[in-house]
Amino acid sequence: MAFEDEVAKALDELPPELAKGLRNVAVLIGDERADEPNLLGLYEGVPLPERRSGDPIQPDRITIYRAPLERLYPEPEELREQIRITVLHELAHYFGIDEERLGELGYG
Repeated sequence: MAFEDEVAKALDELPPELAKGLRNVAVLIGDERADEPNLLGLYEGVPLPERRSGDPIQPDRITIYRAPLERLYPEPEELREQIRITVLHELAHYFGIDEERLGELGYG
């Protein structure tokens, strides 16, 4: 299983109505953050509900961290599922869903 392929698959499997809402967001793969080695993913940007017409046009960034995911989920099926969950979790931040609501939805 190629990690990059699993991230791409998670994005490809988004419901069409959700995928249509993605604008100007880059999904990247990183190894790990030195300051937070167990961080699985990170959203950096301005969530859609908080944007104004004058906001910068630089893309938002979602980074999925390979090393902690592979370390914490060594079984291939478990890793695939956690990659999918992590991608969805970070996309939820892009759409303005906070950690509390993600926890209620089972993605916390």
